[in-house]
Amino acid sequence: MISIIINNYNYARFLRAAIDSALGQSYQPIEVLVVDDGSTDQSRAIIDSYGDRIRPVLKKNGGQASALNAGLAQCQGDSVIFLDADDVLLPHAAQRVAEVFSVQPQTAKIQYRMEVIDQGGHQTGVIKPPRHIPLPTGDFIRQELLFPFDLTWLPTSGNAFAAQALRSIIPIPEAVYGKVGADWYVAHLTPLFGAVVSLDEVCAYYRVHASNNYELAEPRLDLAHIRQTIIYCDYTRRYLLKYAQQLELPDRPTEILSVSYVANRITSFKLERDQHPVVGDTTGKLFRLALIAIARRSDVAWPMKVMFGLWFAFMMIAPKSLARWLAEAFFFPEKRMRLNHWLGTLHRSGQGA
Repeated sequence: MISIIINNYNYARFLRAAIDSALGQSYQPIEVLVVDDGSTDQSRAIIDSYGDRIRPVLKKNGGQASALNAGLAQCQGDSVIFLDADDVLLPHAAQRVAEVFSVQPQTAKIQYRMEVIDQGGHQTGVIKPPRHIPLPTGDFIRQELLFPFDLTWLPTSGNAFAAQALRSIIPIPEAVYGKVGADWYVAHLTPLFGAVVSLDEVCAYYRVHASNNYELAEPRLDLAHIRQTIIYCDYTRRYLLKYAQQLELPDRPTEILSVSYVANRITSFKLERDQHPVVGDTTGKLFRLALIAIARRSDVAWPMKVMFGLWFAFMMIAPKSLARWLAEAFFFPEKRMRLNHWLGTLHRSGQGA
């Protein structure tokens, strides 16, 4: 059985499309749980209209982590697909997930590409992640401990998990990943308990709209978003080390780094130092961390490592206006379209972001 857990908070305008997509899966058996996190709109009336076709889980508002915990406490499936209420599953999604788990039962996480739709449900042609970025498959314990945030990973609705792997790490810490951000925890912790399989096909639609809780509606640099990403990375690094110690995994690093994580820190430090969330950062310290993070990247060829190094060097000395442009080029692939195909060839084994 596959459990599809829909988490919803005041997304009544999108909720019916999400529920219908879960009920419309070509695979059986499935169960559809809809966790309403204390909505004040028409969400609960919509949930009631489905009767016993779904299992409602109604609770006070506590945030995404709280909603996922509530759904996990009641689901009965062997595997779990988390679906945000503003996203949509394609009809074959559960079938593809079931096929992987039946052939590779040691899998902990499956991820698949998503296509972006707008508020009205129209396809934009944008794929997450972009096609030039390879998707990882295999045992990623070592990479999750060395450069986790450089691995290609998908937001909530782009993943399916073995229920056993999820039960090994629950409850999701609600005080840390409260309103949004629970996908950071489950996406990066579950690979410590089994293999990752990536499907190079679109299995869900990812809706981008003005009310997204975390995703930016437009490809522009948002320093508040950068700071929140740094905070999620810091907490997730701590939990990775915690479980690595509990599992007695060999060769555990003393510090978990990633090129993208250090890039977020240097961007925040450079452009809005007075609001930077990490105490004690300096330009020299961040450049040293960047070199360590670059050296750890076993998934990219040396020309890519050189490009990373040059980017950090330019960020150190660039005036703010140029640093902002460099940051946008780093974080938003659509800003560097001519380079993307070539950059894709510099990934050695489909592991990097």
